[in-house]
Amino acid sequence: MWWIKKAKRKEVWDEEIQWPIGDIEAAHRIREICRSAADSAEKLARGPDSSETEINHDSERYERAAKAAMQIAIKMSDDLLRDSSVRQIVSLCMSANDLKTARTLFRAIQAPSIREDVLNEHPMLGQ
Repeated sequence: MWWIKKAKRKEVWDEEIQWPIGDIEAAHRIREICRSAADSAEKLARGPDSSETEINHDSERYERAAKAAMQIAIKMSDDLLRDSSVRQIVSLCMSANDLKTARTLFRAIQAPSIREDVLNEHPMLGQ
């Protein structure tokens, strides 16, 4: 039926957050955001094998997800949980070949063990 418009799918990063939320809930939300946007990030990294419309859609999804995840991470008070969450955002950025953002976020990770794990997984961040 053409007169019934298909409802736009609401993304997890578009859901309203009732602040304040705890750091554990924030970490779960960031993990969920990164997992939900992983497919778009991977499509971006593969390059232009699809239409320009699809590329723009995936780019927009990835950017909105990464931005939302970063905004949540900034508000976390527990340093270790925040570093762990930022690690997940770095992995999302690396999946999209967004080295500039990944390097910036990598520098924000303070825990030596998490920095080492990220470098083991993505050695090009240490260059």
